[in-house]
Parts: sequence; structure tokens; C-alpha cells
Amino acid sequence: MSRRALLLFLAVGVAWGIPYFFIAVANESFSTPSIVWLRVTIGAMILLPIVVYRGELREAIKNWRGVLLFASLEMVGPWYLITEAERTTASSLAGLMMTTIPFIAAFITGTFLGDRAARHPVTITGLVIGFAGVFSLVGIDALSGVIDIVPVLMLAVSAVCYAIAPIVAGRTMPNVSGLSLSAVALAMVSVIYAPIALFTLPVDIARTPEFGGWASIFVLGAISSALAFVLFFELIKHVGPRRATLITYVNLLVASVLGIVFLGEPLTTGILIGLPLVVVGSYLAGRDRPPKVIPNTTTA
Repeated sequence: MSRRALLLFLAVGVAWGIPYFFIAVANESFSTPSIVWLRVTIGAMILLPIVVYRGELREAIKNWRGVLLFASLEMVGPWYLITEAERTTASSLAGLMMTTIPFIAAFITGTFLGDRAARHPVTITGLVIGFAGVFSLVGIDALSGVIDIVPVLMLAVSAVCYAIAPIVAGRTMPNVSGLSLSAVALAMVSVIYAPIALFTLPVDIARTPEFGGWASIFVLGAISSALAFVLFFELIKHVGPRRATLITYVNLLVASVLGIVFLGEPLTTGILIGLPLVVVGSYLAGRDRPPKVIPNTTTA
């Protein structure tokens, strides 16, 4: 990995590690539809003028079906489910569940897209270890009453969507820039959520949200929605969509530290047992496998 790719990797990891903390803060002042609509609208307002100025809007609009599919997988579903799940579960758990993305992506590309690297024995071992980690995490904490299974299922569905979205974008819209794809996708989600926000947002504002709630919304929109997507697609150019999902390791570290230090979230038995397995499994499943080199035995 080049120095530029490494810097992008760390930057995206932080930008997508902080949302779990700020979602938890915003949940104290806003309803879930309001949070999603506000963050995507802020993100769209930042990115659309840049896309128009650079003349990249037309290509994204021509591929609107693919953009809509990407927006649905990356934003419409996951951002609602994660935000809603964090009302009853820890932000650090949300970050941990997202570390399943790399081995989900490896499973998808290996099973359905003919990715030989994803069918490598080490990759398969990683899938098994990662699954064991998730099973340990969910099973131990659910049986002990620490977590509720419903929000965990919400987070699991979000992880699957996150794993599929960049694959869809890379295979169906190779000529659409990451900047224009992100801008138009954010705008589409804003339109989708607008009718719901018309009813929920006035009620939320009437409750006089605290400054922390508004600040969290701004961070979610400007950094975790607008800036993060620009950096993420730039990262994909350098390392590919499957390896780019490894940013979830950094996400987990950031989300866990913020949740435990500032929100007083506990380190549960399930996390202590499941975390190492998930991290090791995701690392093995997400690594690139160099192609086998067949020696040339032809003699002159």
C-alpha cells in the first residue's frame, strides 16, 4: 500500500469511525428520519456545487438507476437501521458489527463474482473465524441480557448492504466519478426522506435540541457523509473495493474509544471474546492474494 493510500485509509477510517459516536449524541435530540435527512441534505449541499462546477453531473444522472441502487444500499437502509439500532445498543457494538464487512465482501466476490482470491484457503479460514467471532459476540451478550437481538440484526443487515454497495458501484458505474456518485446519491436520499422529515423535523426542533445535537448533525453531514465518500472512492482507486472495506478496523478503534471514554459504554464479555476473532477473520478474508506464478519450463 502506497503512502497516499495509507493516508486515505486512515482518513476514511476516522471519518467513518466517528459517526457512531455522533449518532448516539444526535439521538438525544432528533428522531431517526430527521437525523438521516439532515445529514444527507448537508452532504448534498456541499458536494453538488462542486460536481456542477467540475462538469461531472451529467454522467451520474445518465446512470441514475445505478446511483439509486448504490444510494439504497449505502445510505437509505443502513443509515436508518444503524441510527435506530443505536437507540438501544452501544455505539461501540455498532462499530464492531461493521468489522464483518470485509469477510462479507470476500464471501460475495468469491461465491458470486468468481474472485479466486476470495476462494483462497486462507480467505475461507478468515470467513470461518470471523463468523465465529460474530456468533460469540451476539450469542454471549444476548444470552447474558447485555444486548437485544433486534438491533444486532439491524446492524447485520447494514453490514451486508455496506459490503455490496461499493461492489455495485465499481461494476455498474466505472465511468462515474466517486464525487459525482456521492453527490447525486446524497441528493436522492434527501428527496426520499423529505416527506418523512416534513413531519418529524418540526417536532424535533420544537423540543429545542441542544447545541451538541446540532453539532453532531453537522459533523455527520459534512465529514461522515460528504468528505468521507470523496476520500473513500479515491481509496478504492488505489486498493480496490474489497480491500477498501478493511477501513472497518480503524472505524472500530475510533468508535470503541469514543463510546467507552465519552459515553461510558461497557466492555462486555462478548466484545472481549468476539472482537479478536472478528478482527483476525476480517484481516485474513480481506487480504489480497497474489496470483500463482506458473514457472516457464519451456526449453530453448
